[in-house]
Amino acid sequence: MYRGLDIGTAKPDLETLTRVPHRGLDLVVPGERYSAGRFARDAAGWIAEVRAAGREPIVVGGTGLYVRAFAEGLFREPPFDPERRDQLRRWSESLEGTDLARWAGRLDPAFLSGGRQRAARAVEVALLTGHALSWWQREARESGTLRPWYIHLTVPREVLHRRLAARVDQMLAAGLVAEVRRHLDAGVAPDAAGLDGIGYREVIAMLQGQLAEGALRDAILIATRRYAKRQETWFRNQLRGEAGRGKGEGVWMLDASESASVLAHQIVGRWKSITLPASPVPLPGL
Repeated sequence: MYRGLDIGTAKPDLETLTRVPHRGLDLVVPGERYSAGRFARDAAGWIAEVRAAGREPIVVGGTGLYVRAFAEGLFREPPFDPERRDQLRRWSESLEGTDLARWAGRLDPAFLSGGRQRAARAVEVALLTGHALSWWQREARESGTLRPWYIHLTVPREVLHRRLAARVDQMLAAGLVAEVRRHLDAGVAPDAAGLDGIGYREVIAMLQGQLAEGALRDAILIATRRYAKRQETWFRNQLRGEAGRGKGEGVWMLDASESASVLAHQIVGRWKSITLPASPVPLPGL
């Protein structure tokens, strides 16, 4: 979603964008906040545009909170006092990331991990409303945009680790360090929203002398593996309850070890079996 942060986010190249129209790219500049709630509202508009054009929308990604916000809705936020909110935001920004995460965990036991923005959000909601963010998400949820059919792509652990390692190597070879340096030279703060993502924060630590250059690759890879494990846990636990609600709904586990073309044919075949009306049975004598 951040303009200019292309390599570390693995944005699709021009050839891919020409073949498959995308939405949700290059929405904001680094440093600007972009929330799951804002994504849910924006995505609803994109879905309407895609359907109006006679196409089928496919939502692709691995950020569980954004998926849930879009599909199931987030809570209806109460009004906040602007002055108190600004004071709290300044206080949050003065804390180290680990201290901010510690506060988030104290105020909301359901907060497990996340970047500065997510931790600050948990602190803000808890202190300004008297209820934890998880309470609001459970008790004051708005309706979502659609009833999704989830395709959960999974691969054996050794295959996943090989792919993650290859991706880190590709990002570094493509100029990830130079991409980060350009934004810092342009005046973007090292802890700005967008630059706190995996890959970017490790490069910044190296540029600031907190991480040896030779340790950069492994640091990014370790962080990526940990994130992939959290994603797997989230989707396994959160989406499994969606399964079995009816024909075509729920979660389809699909081994992604096959080539992209094979997977595409499998998905399309399953989708047609779900959505196309059954052929009428001819009546006797007709």
